[in-house]
Amino acid sequence: MLEIRPTCENCNKSLPANSTEAMICTFECTFCKSCVDLFQNVCPNCSGGFVPRPVRPADLLKKYPLTDKIVYKPVDMDKQKELIEKFAEVDPKDR
Repeated sequence: MLEIRPTCENCNKSLPANSTEAMICTFECTFCKSCVDLFQNVCPNCSGGFVPRPVRPADLLKKYPLTDKIVYKPVDMDKQKELIEKFAEVDPKDR
């Protein structure tokens, strides 16, 4: 089951359970759409691509609450530029 992390790992923007701004990679690295655009769809942690995070229905939040785990580690954009150069033109399924 997805953790549904509460914030963007890069800018710490709040991403509640019903957020349509939340994006995740295959390892559930969680970023807002603005940061994903800045990263050119290259995850700074695993080099994978991003997809919209599913919204957890409100009636399931009591049984399956969001994690309170905040992962906040701003991205080093110099390192990210290297990843972007290497992977931005490569479809995530081919990386």
